[in-house]
Amino acid sequence: MLNWTAEIRIVEELPRMVLPAGTQTLSCTGDACVLTATEDFTHQDLNLIRRQFPHRHVTLDGDVITVWPRPKEEQ
Repeated sequence: MLNWTAEIRIVEELPRMVLPAGTQTLSCTGDACVLTATEDFTHQDLNLIRRQFPHRHVTLDGDVITVWPRPKEEQ
């Protein structure tokens, strides 16, 4: 696991969070976030992110973890 390091390209001002090892980029638009990695993320990586966003839909697709935006009525 990583905290903010020089290895990670930060696209814009983002909330502080613990990122899985191998995270290459983290980008957020609104309250949606996308993490990409140099290799496939694991289910442990997915669970790490899910614990940080407990009431959000978080998915894993190989080398991409997506934290989906909250439905409009919740915003």
